[in-house]
Amino acid sequence: MAGQDWFEKDFYATLGVAKDADESAIKKAYRKLARKHHPDANAGNDEKFKEIGEAYAVLSDPEQRQQYDAIRAMSHGGARFAPGGAGGNGGFEDLFGGLFGGAGGPGAGAGGGRRMRFDTGGQAVDLEDLLRGMGGGGGGFGGFGGTRGPRRGADLNATTTIPFRDAVTGSTVTLRAPDGGTVTTRIPAGVRDGQKIRLRGKGGVGDAGAERGDMFITVAVTPDPVFGRQGDNLTVTVPVSFDEAALGAQIEVPTLGAEGAVATVRVKVPAGTPSGRVLRVKGRGVHRGKTTGDLLVTVQVAVPQRLSDEARAAVEAYAAATSGDDPRAELMARAAKGRG
Repeated sequence: MAGQDWFEKDFYATLGVAKDADESAIKKAYRKLARKHHPDANAGNDEKFKEIGEAYAVLSDPEQRQQYDAIRAMSHGGARFAPGGAGGNGGFEDLFGGLFGGAGGPGAGAGGGRRMRFDTGGQAVDLEDLLRGMGGGGGGFGGFGGTRGPRRGADLNATTTIPFRDAVTGSTVTLRAPDGGTVTTRIPAGVRDGQKIRLRGKGGVGDAGAERGDMFITVAVTPDPVFGRQGDNLTVTVPVSFDEAALGAQIEVPTLGAEGAVATVRVKVPAGTPSGRVLRVKGRGVHRGKTTGDLLVTVQVAVPQRLSDEARAAVEAYAAATSGDDPRAELMARAAKGRG
């Protein structure tokens, strides 16, 4: 966790929020600035992006924010110091002189320094506890020595957009890291739109000796002009001719094979298949982990836009042969029954 540099950095100004801003306002401001200054969208803004991330990491953590506010209050003369919790004011030099080797005087503890408390405008905080909380106990200001141990790095969020077919078969992506480097990772086969992937140890850098945080990648999947998805099932709409639907047929249907290449599978269209019926092909859907979905084929009877003279004559002959059939008779009967 940062220490002395907190005296100089105004994290509230970095995010453009008031000092009494709540968690929601801080998060909203961070997201807006992160989108605006992200290096992928704005070349050369790496430093600004890191400053925004550092400010959010501190202000979004209630404990770190309290410690930061206390440190900032000291650096701007807003704190009132009192040795041993008693009344009276002390200067900034007196405070650190007492902590780091100054004379004991009244109220001195076993270590020779006085135990100091300060008021940041509402809540008294013990400075020794504050420094211990920032990394340690009793080792002096530069080291912030301590009992809490080093802090783990912050978790980071990122977004990547991949084509539909890469989501089905898996893909490798390279992302820009907040420190200016890159992170390359494998997106697993079968990832869903909006799904988050966790990369352990790829987040922010922690204190010396502490592990790094994690990176959470949200995957956005662009639509495909041919294929769709329902859970782990792959969907496709296939046109068939009237005679294929009426008489039955074996047709070739596209599906996705290895590495996203288009493959074909033969599907039987039963005689009398109506438009809109869904035919299922087992095991030809999305493969995810140990499960594989099916291919769902929606039949769509195609109506020709132009007819040759011979085709028109054939259709007219069919119409004459079936003139006694009313395809809407059942619909009208259900409608009439519903009135009663």
